[in-house]
Amino acid sequence: MKIARIAPWAAFGLALAASLLAVVPPRPAPFDLDAFGRLPVLEGGRVKPVDSVARNSLLMIRGTQSFAYGGRNLTADAWLLDVMFRPEVADQQPIFVIDDPDVLALAGLKQSSERRFSFARLAPYVAEIERQAHAAQPVDSRSRTRFQSAVLTLFDRLYLYFRLRNTAQPDGSRLAAEIQARSAPGAAERQRALAQLAYFRPVPPLAGQPADAWKNVGEALRAASPDPYLQGLARLGQSYAAADAAGFNRTAAELGAMVRDRLPAAVTQAGHEVLFNRSQPFYLGMVLYVLALLVLFASWLWWPDVLRSTAFGLLAAGAVVHTAGLVSRIVLQGRPPVTNLYSSAVFVGWVAVILGVVLERIYRRGFATGVAAASGFATLIVAHHLASDGDTMEMMRAVLDSNFWLATHVTTITIGYGATFLAGAIAIVWTLRNQLARTMDPGTTKALGSMTYGVICFALLFSFVGTVLGGIWADQSWGRFWGWDPKENGALLIVLWNAIILHARWGGYARERGIMAMAIFGNVITSLSWFGVNMLGVGLHSYGFMDKAFYALSAFVASQLLLVALALLPRRFWAGRAAREAGAGPGDAARAAASK
Repeated sequence: MKIARIAPWAAFGLALAASLLAVVPPRPAPFDLDAFGRLPVLEGGRVKPVDSVARNSLLMIRGTQSFAYGGRNLTADAWLLDVMFRPEVADQQPIFVIDDPDVLALAGLKQSSERRFSFARLAPYVAEIERQAHAAQPVDSRSRTRFQSAVLTLFDRLYLYFRLRNTAQPDGSRLAAEIQARSAPGAAERQRALAQLAYFRPVPPLAGQPADAWKNVGEALRAASPDPYLQGLARLGQSYAAADAAGFNRTAAELGAMVRDRLPAAVTQAGHEVLFNRSQPFYLGMVLYVLALLVLFASWLWWPDVLRSTAFGLLAAGAVVHTAGLVSRIVLQGRPPVTNLYSSAVFVGWVAVILGVVLERIYRRGFATGVAAASGFATLIVAHHLASDGDTMEMMRAVLDSNFWLATHVTTITIGYGATFLAGAIAIVWTLRNQLARTMDPGTTKALGSMTYGVICFALLFSFVGTVLGGIWADQSWGRFWGWDPKENGALLIVLWNAIILHARWGGYARERGIMAMAIFGNVITSLSWFGVNMLGVGLHSYGFMDKAFYALSAFVASQLLLVALALLPRRFWAGRAAREAGAGPGDAARAAASK
């Protein structure tokens, strides 16, 4: 049909056009928050825009990047301005999330539907919260009680809030009563200690100084001569506190010009990162993948050819947006695509989507579109939750600081992760279709089997090459090729399991049903290697224990084991029921089951 040929291109073009709207600058407001958000600062070892600091901080404290309060729709930049220059206003805003009933009781709060509280409500209990957090700190993360973990989380959020406020309060007068335990006894030492509490360094180096010689407000004040940039920051704060929008906008423009004269590259980099933050490509990718799934589901009821091709067009648009976000991160970091757990989740989803697009172009049955869209959405959801830990483009650990090995070993083995997950996802589709569908199309069944086999071959190749490259890197970093580290064992298990699947197929030890069950179990092995090691606090590759990661991983493993059992469950029960409903005899039902 002619419509079926036009539909994917129309869906692709409209989806991309709608995605480009996210890049459009915000409408002019009394205060030029965009100019403020573009100002570069030094935080976490890298230069980034104020917008990134504001978004990451609010995400860590509140779990969102904007919120509404008091008749205002507060963006992260507006919230940060309140924290720095109008703390009496920021203290009333409900940003601290408390879910634990014991922590609520500790803060003198009653259990209710309310879960977010202002600093003003928590201020009388800050000392007790800090005392309880200090008592819980020495306890191993895997042995902490629910209350200890919750009170530590709350204290970390409060401390981050203190540091943000102290960024623009060099004398620490507003925080003196709240952080006496952290203050040094002498006046000079006290001022130095309070200056170190500043969360980021907003004052760029002067001409001739090293590029990393950024200063916080306290350090800039102690300089021999006042820095004009610091004076501009003071005027910016005064204008904002006085609600002088014209003065604020003028000063923000002056600060932008000033830092551009000192560090033009930093201004360009910050502008690109602001554009990346505003566009939110991975969120848009999630939206497009969900739309592709919904249209595909609809194609099973109406207009199959048109809607199936439309779903593919939406998937392709999501892949383009996903790719644009991935490339933007590479350019901003100056690193290969995978540098931490967050970026690995983004990349695993991208691999699954690209392979799904290729498979759909080959087989054109819609199932690859559904599997790819579901895989992309699921991995981006995982990445979204990992982003709540803070800056996702943080500095690399020293042992990992090698673009060559990040581009070879890490990228290659992550491609293996993505392909193994995709094979498992196709096997899940085969299982659900085999057990729930009333009629079976042999051609589709064969296509799903061929897809799974091809993807497993692809996964084995990249997993094996990535594991060997990892051993070479380990030999250069730690002086041994193999040490039976948990991560190394996990990588080896992925290689061995994919090899076992292929040998079982070639040797006739497992046929279609068995291969699909084994492919689903590959999801368990890959998840244990990927998250089980990185987030559960074991081995040289560990990023630390996380309660939420443990429970989420356990639930995922349990779901995959149930699907393995479902894949192995004979279809004859459903075939027998269908035959009885059609009035066929027992022998007919048995023959129908055998034919499946």
